[in-house]
Amino acid sequence: MNKTIHFIKMHGVGNDYIFVDTTLYPIPDPQALSVVWSRYHTGIGSDGLVLIGRSPSPEADFTMRIFNADGSEGLMCGNASRCIGKYVYERALTDKTSLRLLTASGIKTLDLDVADDGTVTAVTVDMLAPVLDDLHLFLPEGDALPEGTFVSMGNPHYVIFVDDIDAVDVATRGAMLEYHPRFPERCNIEFAQVRDDGIRMRVWERGSGITMACGTGACATAVAAAVTGRSGRRSRVIMDGGTLDIEWRETDGHVYLTGPATIAFEGDIEVDF
Repeated sequence: MNKTIHFIKMHGVGNDYIFVDTTLYPIPDPQALSVVWSRYHTGIGSDGLVLIGRSPSPEADFTMRIFNADGSEGLMCGNASRCIGKYVYERALTDKTSLRLLTASGIKTLDLDVADDGTVTAVTVDMLAPVLDDLHLFLPEGDALPEGTFVSMGNPHYVIFVDDIDAVDVATRGAMLEYHPRFPERCNIEFAQVRDDGIRMRVWERGSGITMACGTGACATAVAAAVTGRSGRRSRVIMDGGTLDIEWRETDGHVYLTGPATIAFEGDIEVDF
């Protein structure tokens, strides 16, 4: 049976997703649809599919499930969560400017910057505290890794600092390192260079490949730069799609991610359920 689904395409500094309000349009097989819809030439085109729902718990206002372009389910996405904040406020699903979003990696707080005309101009996400571990303490033995810093932002990241970011073959190295035997659950891979204007970062996302930006990756990069003495606790992370502001606060140990969310377009697509 064919069913028409309404979607909205949004992005956070180029990290683009297809969003569906599941209170209106239930999605029975999001893994399969994420693969089909994410294809740029034969589908809608995106880095993945995000499902927005009402929270079953009073501790949160809305829920987010995220599926990568390969159909695998992700744990958290800073860029997608900012887009949800913009969507639910501008579509009058809430009048709150501070929201709690239930994700697979816990509840995240979204603070919205709202203009006089009701437009959400930026969103700050409390990404909670990063987890830093020595890889050698908890990952199985395997081939040697290039020097880097492992940071979990609710999902795994490996940050490698380089002297020339433009010389890095992100596609080749990222694909190899995502499936490295030292990462049994695969890993997001960031390559970063500290410059006078900020930290320039390029990313290979687990399940999606090269993307124009990664919110959790920007947070992980900023944390890795701070713990290795390359920067302070405030950073501008410059990615292919734009810049995000990151603060790792000493007061609570949480990482705060601030940046825009943009609506690209919306439409309807038929699905055979």
